[in-house]
Amino acid sequence: MSVTSALVSFAVVAALLTIVPGLDTAYVLRTAIVGGRRPAFAAAAGIGTGSLAWGAAAAVGVSALLTASTLAYTALRITGAAYLVWLGVQLIRETLGRRGATAAAPEPTDSDGAWRAWRRGVLTNLLNPKVGAFYLAVIPQFLPEHAPHLLMGLALALVHNAEGMLWFTALILGAHAVRGWLRRPVVHRAIDRVTGTALIGFGLKLAAAPR
Repeated sequence: MSVTSALVSFAVVAALLTIVPGLDTAYVLRTAIVGGRRPAFAAAAGIGTGSLAWGAAAAVGVSALLTASTLAYTALRITGAAYLVWLGVQLIRETLGRRGATAAAPEPTDSDGAWRAWRRGVLTNLLNPKVGAFYLAVIPQFLPEHAPHLLMGLALALVHNAEGMLWFTALILGAHAVRGWLRRPVVHRAIDRVTGTALIGFGLKLAAAPR
């Protein structure tokens, strides 16, 4: 398999994974609605940063630990689940504090909102062992025999990131187009409660998963 054919073949697989609704999509969409385009793109970049780390780890075999060691996998799974539940509870608690609000949700400071969104995007991705398991299972199949594995793993992850950014850009611009309506207090609270509940659900599902 040549480098070009490996990249093209992986792009097809990664594209299918990208458009399947999941935690990354929910997080970026919610950030776009509440924080605006800059924090949403920062969240997408954070998710991409995490994917690059997983891609490099899978290429050099580091993430094999997740498959070989039940203890390591379980520790990361529980940590990730706890983090998702914590995020969900925080969102729901904030909506209870805004119950009587009549004005639109306040705009976060751009720099602070973008930095926080990026950091949460990175953590959300890195603390999901199923992302690592996917990269471990898929990336080695697209590593040409004579290509440097670390560089090739990063290249494959970059292909996935590029497709992810195209998908996230469409979501972010779409959400921005109707953001005025979505940021109405009643709608805003409903979005945060639905997103918070989804995060808690993802966390509990992750905690309960045997592998």
